[in-house]
Amino acid sequence: MEKKHEETDVLVFPFPIQGHINPMLQFSKRLASKGLRVTLISTSKTMQPSASSINFHSIDFHEGDAAANVDEYLELYESVVPKRLAQFIEEYQICSQHGAKVLVYDSGIPWALDVAKQFGLQGASFFTQCWAVNAIFIHLKEGSLRVPLEDENKGNVVVSLPSMPELGMSDLPSFVSDKSGSYPCLSKLVRSQFSNFQEADWVFCNTYDKLEHEIIKWMRSKWPIKTVGPTIPSMYLDKRLEDDNDYGLHLFKPDTDLCLNWLNSKEASSVVYVSFGSIADLTEEQMVELAMGLKLTNKNFLWVVRETEQNKLPSNFMEETAEKGLVVSWSPQLDVLAHRAVGCFMTHCG
Repeated sequence: MEKKHEETDVLVFPFPIQGHINPMLQFSKRLASKGLRVTLISTSKTMQPSASSINFHSIDFHEGDAAANVDEYLELYESVVPKRLAQFIEEYQICSQHGAKVLVYDSGIPWALDVAKQFGLQGASFFTQCWAVNAIFIHLKEGSLRVPLEDENKGNVVVSLPSMPELGMSDLPSFVSDKSGSYPCLSKLVRSQFSNFQEADWVFCNTYDKLEHEIIKWMRSKWPIKTVGPTIPSMYLDKRLEDDNDYGLHLFKPDTDLCLNWLNSKEASSVVYVSFGSIADLTEEQMVELAMGLKLTNKNFLWVVRETEQNKLPSNFMEETAEKGLVVSWSPQLDVLAHRAVGCFMTHCG
């Protein structure tokens, strides 16, 4: 059995945003700990994981070129990356001793399954979000949940779906009933996850049975899914992987010392931690509303605002809230969430 594992090469291809990279990177470490050879494929040359147990390869994609916003980035990504991925796999199969057997790909890039099959690889779709969200979109795809929802303007719509409690409009993912088409390409990406997942050889999900037992039971009655969560560093969980206390990768440089020193000066459970991830693009009006809301609470807050977004903050906001608040461009999120001073986490639930 061990010999078989040692001769198995696995390629792992995450979508290039932090909340999708982290679970798949951690999953890669777990595979490597079992003796498999794992190569993590990235479209960012600046993304260099510190984990020595896995290999890393960057495929050519000039991600900043001609992409003014999220939707343009996604269009550019889908037009360029499939060919680049195919080129890499072709070269890998020629140059490696054994050749890859499996491509584990982010569910948000379902076309990767076609690339895998092109080279005779098994394909494994990896869902980073829980099955509760996935199940809703599956029902939408299969027609058991229809949009627009009846009487949705009255605000009293109740949706009944198998294995789930009754849901109101506010319980559903915003993309289910987004009439305005705020993020058309992002909405397309979210829905496309379910276009061909039934055809994958494996379906992995970053969840665990005790978290959503009924939904997982229903899913397993229809598809061969595997729960592989929670995908967090081992030192925060079961301590099976020695010295695994961090994901080992950041898309942006975190202000680690600044964040932790500031948190160390605050009382237990007194800080509101606010972070909307590596891709959220809020309007200036939304940023101002959030800023004023945090200011009016008169609570301590640590707010992650990427450098490209900080020009949307109200004038003099950071100076006026310096006594209670700290705004940083990126944070060491695991350390922050594990800190005794943090009592509330406000996020985008991506």
